[in-house]
Formats: sequence, C-alpha cells, structure tokens
Amino acid sequence: VISILLVLAGCGKTPSNATQSQAPASAARVPASAIYDTVAAKAAGFTIGNMMATRVIYVMFDAQCPHCGRLWQTVKPLLGQIRMVWAPVRFAGDLSGRQGAVLLSAKDPVAEMEAHEQSLEAKRGGLVPPADIASELVAKVTANTRLMQEIGADSVPFMVYKNPATGQSASFEGALETADFKKLLGL
Repeated sequence: VISILLVLAGCGKTPSNATQSQAPASAARVPASAIYDTVAAKAAGFTIGNMMATRVIYVMFDAQCPHCGRLWQTVKPLLGQIRMVWAPVRFAGDLSGRQGAVLLSAKDPVAEMEAHEQSLEAKRGGLVPPADIASELVAKVTANTRLMQEIGADSVPFMVYKNPATGQSASFEGALETADFKKLLGL
C-alpha cells in the first residue's frame, strides 16, 4: 500500500492527494482554461514519444524528484501514442535546477535522462552537472519554475494536457501507473 501511495504522490510544498485538478484559481494568475496554451507557449523542455501524436502532454518535473522518475518509467509503453514535453524546474534545490539545465542542453536528452534516472535508482545521485553551465540554460529552468508558479502548480510532476472528452485544459499532479495514465488521456 505504501508503494502505491508513493507512486501516486508527487514532490510538493504541500502533500499531494494525486487527484485530477485544475490549478487553484486563487493561486493562479493564469485562468484554468488557458493553462495548456500558456505552458505550450512558454515552457522550455525536451520532447519524447511520437512526434506526430495529437495528444501532447507537458510535464513539469524536478530532476531529483522520485515521483517524476517513476512517471518517466510508466509512460514508456504509451510513447507510440503520445508526445510529451518534459520541462525541468528547480523545485528540490540548486542541484536539481543544474541537472535540469544539463538535460536541456544534451545532444540526446532522452538518453541523458535515461542515464540520469539509472544513476538515481542506483543511489548515485544522478548526472553530475559541470561547474560552468551556461547561464541561458539555468535561466530556462528558472523561467519554467516561474511558469509553474504562474499557473498555480505547487508539486511535481505536474502534467498539463487537453481533456480528451472536452478539449479543455486539464492538469494532474503526481505520477500514475501506465493503465491509469491511459485512462486519464482516453487512450
């Protein structure tokens, strides 16, 4: 039971109950109906999955978040049907922000993320960022973090997508098992 709760939770300032949510209107500067379009226009990330897929999911993640790593693993069986843009944020501290910047600059960010997640799983701390990360890459992670605040998100992973039934902006905080993710996206 504890492992199931960990998979469904997220890393946040407040405990996540991992329920589907629209970002709280009181905390968001962006109306809930505009969250998807705002994230699509502003987020800096790397793309995985089917580049021709009509279902596009934006994932705001922290490189040190175990729930984000779990989500990375559970979406793999669905990558033929969806496209995901992974936008790193600095949520767990300076190291995660610097690791996110390295992922953005990688020639093959998917392979870099795989290696990073394997290192985290082996308790080796993930990728080791160089001392001289370009300031524009760090600025992109900082901008993604501000974007999270702008849309009212307070935990990672934070996913933004279009509701398959209505076409409206929708969001989800936390990780999901593959079958539950399929249901959420109407696959």
